[in-house]
Amino acid sequence: MINLNEVQETNRMIQEEKLDVRTITLGISLLDCCDNDVKTVAKKIRDKIYRLAKDLVKVGNEIEEEYGIPIVNKRISVTPISLIGASCCKSKEDYVLLAKTLDQVAHEVGVNFIGGFSAIVNKAATKNEELFMKSIPEALACTERVCSSLNVASSKTGINMDAVRLSGKIIRELAYITRDNNSIGCAKLVVFCNAPDDNPFMAGAFHGISEGDCVINVGISGPGVVKRALENVKGDDFPTLCEEIKKVAFKITRAGQLVANEASKRLGIPFGIIDLSLAPTPAVGDSIGEIFQTMGLEMPGAPGTTCALALLNDQVKKGGIMASSSVGGLSGAFIPVSEDHAMIDAAKANAISIEKLEAMTCVCSVGLDMIAIPGDTSEETISGILADEMALGMVNSKTTACRLIPAYGKKVGEEVSFGGLLGSAPIMKVNPYSCKEFVNRKGRIPAPIHSFKN
Repeated sequence: MINLNEVQETNRMIQEEKLDVRTITLGISLLDCCDNDVKTVAKKIRDKIYRLAKDLVKVGNEIEEEYGIPIVNKRISVTPISLIGASCCKSKEDYVLLAKTLDQVAHEVGVNFIGGFSAIVNKAATKNEELFMKSIPEALACTERVCSSLNVASSKTGINMDAVRLSGKIIRELAYITRDNNSIGCAKLVVFCNAPDDNPFMAGAFHGISEGDCVINVGISGPGVVKRALENVKGDDFPTLCEEIKKVAFKITRAGQLVANEASKRLGIPFGIIDLSLAPTPAVGDSIGEIFQTMGLEMPGAPGTTCALALLNDQVKKGGIMASSSVGGLSGAFIPVSEDHAMIDAAKANAISIEKLEAMTCVCSVGLDMIAIPGDTSEETISGILADEMALGMVNSKTTACRLIPAYGKKVGEEVSFGGLLGSAPIMKVNPYSCKEFVNRKGRIPAPIHSFKN
C-alpha cells in the first residue's frame, strides 16, 4: 500500500525538484480489426480506439488534480500497423489512410501522440512490410500525432541489413518532405534493435503482439529529483552515491505506481508496467547532463561519462525494482541531445560527439536519440550509423535505437529548433568517410554466437 507520508514526500519532489509522470500510455490491440477492405479496417480501428480511450485524458487530468502529480502526456500505443494492414493494404496510399485514421482518433480523444505505425522486420520483411515501410515518409508528413518505429535487429535473429538500408532512405526522404518544419518528421520515427513490447515512451511505443487486449503502462521521470539528491552527497564515496540514487529511484517509482494503479482502476483497464526511465526535458534542472555534472564531471562527454551513466542506469533499475513488481519498458536513463540543455551545451562545445554517444548507448536505456546531423548526409551514411547502433544492441542483448534528424539545408555549427519537449539541437559532425559498399551488401548479419541459449 502507498501511504500518506509517501504522497506528501512526492508533493515535495514535485514542487521543488520537477518530478512528473511523463506519460500514461494506453496500449490497445488492433488484431481484431483486421479485414480485407481497408476502409472497413479504418472504421474498426477508429471505433475501437475511441471506445477504449475516450476517457483517458479526463481520467489523467483528474488524477493529476487530485494527487498534485503532473502527468505531462496521455498517449496511445497500438498493434504494429504493418500487421493490421497486411490483408487490406495494396498500396502506400492504403497505409497512409490508416495513419490518417490514427491521427484523427488521436485528436478526437485528446492524446498528444499515438504510436504503433510500426513494423517488426528484424529477420526479414514481407513484400507487404516493405510496402508499409515505404509509406512511412508520407504517413508521418501528413499527420500530426502519429509516431512510427521499425525493429530491424535483435539478439536472436541478427541485423536485417536490407531493412537498415531502407531505413536510411526513409529517414532522408522524411527529412526532405518535412523540410519546411525543420525536418521534424524524423523526430517521430525510431529505428530499434530489441524493441520491447511494452514501451510507453514515444516515438517508439507500440502494443506488442504478446500483450493483451488493452493495458495501462506508465513512464515516470525525475532527473531533477536525482540531481537534488546527489547534491547532498557531493564528495562522498561511490557506495554512498549509489545508495542515494537507489533510494530516490525507489521514491520516484512509487509515485508512478500510485498513478498507474489509479488510472487502471478508474478506466477499468489492466495495469501493465512502470517504465523507470529518467527522461529529461529542455528545462534547466531537469537534465541527465546536470546529473553527470553533479557527480563530478565538468561537462557531459568528459572522460568518465560512460562510467557515470552506467552507474546511474544500474542504480535506477535497482531502486525501481524494489518499489514495483511490474517494471518493464526501457527503464533506465535517456540521453536525447535536443531534449536536455546540458547535452545541448556539451554538443555545442564539442565536448561530446556521435562516437561518444554511441559508447554511452552501450550502458543506457536506448541509443542515439534526437540527434541532428547535416541535411546533406547521405542515406548510406545514415544506414551505417543505424547499423553501428543495431550491432551494439544485438551483441550486448539490450535495446538500442536511433532517432536521427538530417536537418534539411543545415550544416555543422548551425542549430535546429523543434519546440516543446523536443527542444533544439546543434547540428553534429558526421564522419565524412564512406560506408556505401558495406551497407549496400544485401541480406542479414547473423545473430552472435551467444544468442544460442537452448
